[in-house]
Amino acid sequence: MLDYGLKNRELFPETKSDGTVDIDLSSGKYTKVWQGPNHPGITGNMSLELTLLGDEVMESKTHVGYLHRGFEKLMERRRFINNFPLVCRICVPEPDFNEYCYAAALEELAGVEVPENALWIRTLILEMARLQSYLMWLSGQVGAFGFGIPSQWMLYCRDRVLDMFEELSGARIYHIYMLPGGVRDNLPKGFKAKMRETLNDIVPLLRDYERVVFNNAVFKKRAKGLGYINPDWIEEYGITGPNARGAGVPKDVRKDNPYLKYPELEFLPVTETDSDVYARAHLRWRDVMMSVDLIRQILERTPDEGAFKADLPSMLHWKIPAGETYVNAECTRGEYGYYIVTDGSGYPRRVNVRGPSYTHAVTLAEKMMVNCNIADVAATLVSLHTYPPEVER
Repeated sequence: MLDYGLKNRELFPETKSDGTVDIDLSSGKYTKVWQGPNHPGITGNMSLELTLLGDEVMESKTHVGYLHRGFEKLMERRRFINNFPLVCRICVPEPDFNEYCYAAALEELAGVEVPENALWIRTLILEMARLQSYLMWLSGQVGAFGFGIPSQWMLYCRDRVLDMFEELSGARIYHIYMLPGGVRDNLPKGFKAKMRETLNDIVPLLRDYERVVFNNAVFKKRAKGLGYINPDWIEEYGITGPNARGAGVPKDVRKDNPYLKYPELEFLPVTETDSDVYARAHLRWRDVMMSVDLIRQILERTPDEGAFKADLPSMLHWKIPAGETYVNAECTRGEYGYYIVTDGSGYPRRVNVRGPSYTHAVTLAEKMMVNCNIADVAATLVSLHTYPPEVER
């Protein structure tokens, strides 16, 4: 019998050996309900169509399209530079990974060499992006279990990191700081000192979060054994990032396919083995602490001045030779990639975005919801860390 979603609970007799359930709504035995589209334990608007037997989920169907959509075709109708404000919307809490993958793909196709200084700044931006995204996730995971105070702690910490993004780019969410050839400018004067001060201020709250949450009897009772991901699913469904590493599979693009300045930094992918909500939460907390350490390493090695952008022609008249490429990076949720085809014109011929949310929010979530208690649906979804616009991209 398949074990979907719950590691330590018997499946209902209605569940067949292939994990499906024969549901006859006319029998009056089952109830059809909807969760969402108002952020149902997920960052973005997505709806789950749930079929219940009592308070247990027998079937789940994902419905998206309530937010941004159609990015890939829109990008084919815009000049290369005009797409940077657009790609940010594909993953609102993590716009910088879209900026990097898109810019790096164009640079590879055009044969552009990015200055050393810009590579360090890009690496810094991506780790800052990882940190603020994880902090929002840590807030959402405990919030789904009703833990209000540690949830607010993490939102405060995230706001401190967003303050630094505002210091850097003038914007808190959509930074558009990475452009073809490098970045917009060198780090502002005094930025490094302020970033170190921010890290010193948030680390004590991160330590408090660990003590309050992971030693809490209620959190342990509800999170352990919940949302189990079978390691056999990892390759079959293309599961990446913390959802794979929580099952003991050390997938991390920063190590598997190194880019930017990650080969020069000291770190190892964090893994857990229990593969449930508790394990993924603890893994992401450890990832946050690793990002803090990586940012400190990067600040030490980033030059204070130097070339920050390659010389390129006018962006409004930039034409890229015909070709195709795929560039990927490790975002907070796993592998993020851009496949781009060019035809020698000033527009992309084809763009395809590989975001982790398609697999995690649709295929994986629908399997894991079976036999899940409706009270745990939101918490299970949060543990998968998905952003719906990537699905309807």
